[in-house]
Amino acid sequence: MTKSDVSTGPRLLVVTGGHPFEREPFEAVFDAIAPSRWTHAEQPEAHALLSPGGCVDVDAIVFYDISGLRFTRSDPPLELTSPSPSVIAGFHDLLDAGKGLVFLHHAVASWPLWPEFAEIVGARYLYQPGSLRGVDFPDSGYRFDVRHRVEVLDPTHPVCAGLGATFELTDELYLFPVFEDSVVPLLRTDFPMDDPTQFFSPDLAIRGKRNSNEGWTHPVGSSLVGWVKNARNSPVAYLQFGDGPVTYADPSFRRVLDNAVRWAASDDARSWASQRFEIESC
Repeated sequence: MTKSDVSTGPRLLVVTGGHPFEREPFEAVFDAIAPSRWTHAEQPEAHALLSPGGCVDVDAIVFYDISGLRFTRSDPPLELTSPSPSVIAGFHDLLDAGKGLVFLHHAVASWPLWPEFAEIVGARYLYQPGSLRGVDFPDSGYRFDVRHRVEVLDPTHPVCAGLGATFELTDELYLFPVFEDSVVPLLRTDFPMDDPTQFFSPDLAIRGKRNSNEGWTHPVGSSLVGWVKNARNSPVAYLQFGDGPVTYADPSFRRVLDNAVRWAASDDARSWASQRFEIESC
C-alpha cells in the first residue's frame, strides 16, 4: 500500500487491480484533486480492507478495479470467480454503515457471478454474454478514443458543480445495460448509443479480434455516463470516464471526480442515501 502526502479533504481508499492501467498518471489524478488524502490498495489484497473495520480512517472508497474475472490470454479467455462469503459480508457491512462509494470506468465489470454487485453500482459491463434481472444480454460494447460531448442533466447536484451545461471529453465509451429505474441521472453523452455498429465486441477482443464487431450486435444502450444512487445506506456514484492518461489529465474529468468523492464522503450524501433506503425498506 502507498499513501499520498496530501493532508486535507476527504480520506480515500483507491482500489485497483484486474485491469491494466498507467499507474503514475492515474495516481497523479489523486495528488492533483487536492486536498484529498488517499491510500492505494490493489485487489485481491484490497478485499481484506473492504469492511467497516478495514476502512475506519476512510471517508469514501474509489473503485478502479475489475474483481471476479481474470483474462487468461488462452482458451477459455476468461476465468470467473465468485466473491467469498467474507467479501460479500464486508460489502454488506460497508453498505449498512453508509460508507461512500465511487465506481470508475471498468469497475462496472466487476463480479459478473455476483448479481447483487450490478444492483449496487446500477449497471453491468459484460465481457461475455450474460443475464441481468432475468434478461439475457450479449457482451457489451466498447470504442476507444471517442471525442464526445457530455450534457450535465442536473447542474444543481454537487457532483456536477462547476461543469457548466456541457463539456467535451476524449475517452473510451461503453455500450451496456444501465438500471435507469434505480439511478439518479446526472451526465449523458451525445454519442449515438442506438447504433451498435459504432462499437466493438469485448468477447471478440479477448479472443484475439480487437476492434471487431463481426457477427455481434447489441440492443440500444443507455446514454447515461454518470449517476448517483444509494446502496442500502451508502451513497454511490458511477462515472464511466477514466480509460487512460488523456482522460486522467482532462480538467473536466478531474473536476467531476473530485466532486464525486467529496459528495460520496459527505454527511449530506449519507443522510440522502439513508432516507432513500428507509423508503425502499417500507
